Amino acid sequence: MVAIVLYNSMSGKKEELQTIEPGKIRFYACGPTVYNYFHLGNARMFISFDTIRRYLEYRGYEVRFVQNFTDVDDRIIQRANELGISPRELAEKNIQDYFDDAAALYIQPATVHPRVTECIPEIIQYIDDLIKGGHAYERNGNVYFDTSSFDEYGKLSHQSPEDMRAGFRVDVQEEKDDPTDFALWKAVKPGEEFWESPWGPGRPGWHIECSVMNALYLGEEIDIHAGGRDLIFPHHENEIAQSEAHSGEVFARYWLHNGTLNINGEKMSKSTGNFIMTRDLLERQDPRTIRFFLLSAHYRHPLNYTEEALVQAEQGLLRIDRLVQSIDHRISALKEIQDIVSVQGTGPRDTVASDIERIRTEFVTAMDDDFNTADGISAIFEGVRQINSRLNETDMTIADLEGYRRVVVELMSVIGIPEKQVQTLEEEVAELIEERIQARKNRNFGRADEIRDELKHRGIILEDTPQGTRWSFAE
Repeated sequence: MVAIVLYNSMSGKKEELQTIEPGKIRFYACGPTVYNYFHLGNARMFISFDTIRRYLEYRGYEVRFVQNFTDVDDRIIQRANELGISPRELAEKNIQDYFDDAAALYIQPATVHPRVTECIPEIIQYIDDLIKGGHAYERNGNVYFDTSSFDEYGKLSHQSPEDMRAGFRVDVQEEKDDPTDFALWKAVKPGEEFWESPWGPGRPGWHIECSVMNALYLGEEIDIHAGGRDLIFPHHENEIAQSEAHSGEVFARYWLHNGTLNINGEKMSKSTGNFIMTRDLLERQDPRTIRFFLLSAHYRHPLNYTEEALVQAEQGLLRIDRLVQSIDHRISALKEIQDIVSVQGTGPRDTVASDIERIRTEFVTAMDDDFNTADGISAIFEGVRQINSRLNETDMTIADLEGYRRVVVELMSVIGIPEKQVQTLEEEVAELIEERIQARKNRNFGRADEIRDELKHRGIILEDTPQGTRWSFAE
């Protein structure tokens, strides 16, 4: 197979993946600031990088994946004050909420989930190293990174310090030597959580946290650093400056940034109310469908959420589920007459094995090109079409059918979507049919029609017979 290529935000082009250690990948992704539930835009980022991790492991890499929790922050302090609880209580609750919602979306736990509050001594030492190295200075209990001490400042965002200064008000933070200098340590304010330090009581700045957690859990040189596009500047730019000033080495070989999520064609914004909390959507939508939708576009490209787009994802997923169920029915039928069926052999016939390899190769080719899940899903759909066209051939063996089933389930699992359990589907349909029967008995014909239409929308046809209501998949 050809090498994996990935788009590096640093160079602005696709590059072949070459790791620091052969066969191993050190992968860091910025995690949530835990002041609330995460929204659908966050979910897209978490799912994108979870899928990239899964695919790298599928291709044989040993991936050490670190995703942090920012559990001390202005927003956490503000939200905790509003709720009348401590910042620690709020952070702990929201970390657990993250794990609950992430698990519902089949997001795997990271190898390590470090928290800022667990790394305070190491952060203080790291800042002290920067001061001693001439890269930082203290003012009134605050410590700032001196951007003029790092010649390549601006190389990720492709901005010059002069351009950056133009975006600052002159009167902002006059105690800093330069407007582009940024806080490594913040002096305590009344009512805030704080830790003792050589510069007085305070807490870490935002950017220093990720540099220290990278160094602690992955080393000062890593393969991949990932996050949202909105983090390129200032967060990732500042991470690079302080990390490379500290180590004297290149911080990350590859920088990956995912695209934005729009809601009904408009930029997602909490201030305008144009956003969706992931937890709210999970209450009314199958998590497999949500994940499938969020992977329907390339991770670097914008994605527009609409109810119609979610329905399309649901219908696409149903096509795949129906194929797997059809294969299972064919296998069951063949096993019932196995005593009069010719010997099955130990594996698929050559023609079927060739089909399976072609489907897998087309998927891998798509994913090798910068983890293109949109094209990867298209390869799965094309495989579903090919398999459906052959499914009713009279010489199809159990081994053939099992081979086809295995490749579809395998590729779906690579993008983090488990197969739908047929029993669960049958139970769900049975419950809806029973609800429809009761609605008709109660002369609630509107609800009865809604259930029929809902099932029809999902490709399931109801037939009312003297023996009761039967259901089948639409042809």
